[in-house]
Amino acid sequence: QVQLVESGGGWVRPGGSLTLSCVASGSIFDINDMAWYRQAPGKQRELVAVNSYGHNTNYHESVKGRFTISGNRVKNTVQLQMNSLKPEDTAVYYCQMQVRTDVMRNTYDDFWGRGAQVTVAS
Repeated sequence: QVQLVESGGGWVRPGGSLTLSCVASGSIFDINDMAWYRQAPGKQRELVAVNSYGHNTNYHESVKGRFTISGNRVKNTVQLQMNSLKPEDTAVYYCQMQVRTDVMRNTYDDFWGRGAQVTVAS
């Protein structure tokens, strides 16, 4: 199958920066969308940013101008550069990819990482 592993989380002061990275491994024939989600305590998981196959990107309104998503479909990686971090950005961040694992079937399945904690506090 496919495994996604995130790295780069941690603690940062307000106004600081962090970069999250995610690498996929396993039976990968092709990757469609690559995305980052987050879930804060007591809240539902929300889409933060998505990098589509045609390299189109979309962002949650609250992170526009501060976060940048970049995907590499040769290395099977996706990064999230987070600048000007705010306390409300505190959450567990999850990497998600739509992966085609079977060359004989033109279908894509969703795979998730286990999450990386990001804490923004003074």
